[in-house]
Amino acid sequence: MPAFYPGRAETDAETAAHLAELEARTIYILREAYARVSPLGMLWSIGKDSNALLWMARKAFFGRVPFPLVQLDTGMELPEVYAFRDRVVAEWELDLRVEHCPPEEDMDQTLPPATRAAARKTVGLRNALARDKYRGVMVGIRRDEQATRAKERVFSPRALDGAWDFRNQPPEFWDQYKTDFPDGVHVRIHPLLHWSELDIWRYTKAEGIPVVPLYFSRDGKRYRSLGEKNITFPVPSDASTIDEIIEELMVTKVSERAGRTMDKETEDSFERLRSSGYM
Repeated sequence: MPAFYPGRAETDAETAAHLAELEARTIYILREAYARVSPLGMLWSIGKDSNALLWMARKAFFGRVPFPLVQLDTGMELPEVYAFRDRVVAEWELDLRVEHCPPEEDMDQTLPPATRAAARKTVGLRNALARDKYRGVMVGIRRDEQATRAKERVFSPRALDGAWDFRNQPPEFWDQYKTDFPDGVHVRIHPLLHWSELDIWRYTKAEGIPVVPLYFSRDGKRYRSLGEKNITFPVPSDASTIDEIIEELMVTKVSERAGRTMDKETEDSFERLRSSGYM
């Protein structure tokens, strides 16, 4: 595999080989999780990353997804997200479980406002884990999204309440993953940690994966990252096709999470969320 460097113009063959290697590793993780962790579920945010992960899950298991999808629903998703969700669930015959998250007033009031709104999904996941007893939950996060996520492992143990001790993670060498944990522990499984935002868009184009149309520019703005409508906003962009998004990502210095208001509140807001169980 050739190395990839910012600004290096790789050939189509190199890009295809790179994506094939990424896909093979993700499918391996998906099959390992299914074989070794039960009961198993997958969080589905309906964003570009979890759509790519869902696509690969269908590939890994020959057209069907053999575990339930869980959407943590605050009731604040954008209308286009709900419309996309309902269409894909029907077309792909998915087993979707919608977990309605508790209200914001029930959250930790010491958190800043946008972080408090985001914390609703943490508690929603905690409720789903307590009720449905998932031993493993797959999540479509990537290391390059945010500094705290860069500390993750592929198979990451969590306390029952979702608490995460990022200083005490199991080693992972040569794609050997620890999956046997004591009672009271569940495992977050991250099959996309090794992908980048640019990889996701190149793969989406290559595979023809459907995405929510909010990712494409309208009136000079588009969403880089989809979240609740009260705490996520579009960023300036003229990229109205996947090719234009790819071109933009090769030169932009704007953070993927630039439209997420909680990332701008306090320095430790995201780390506090993550350590208490946020995705």
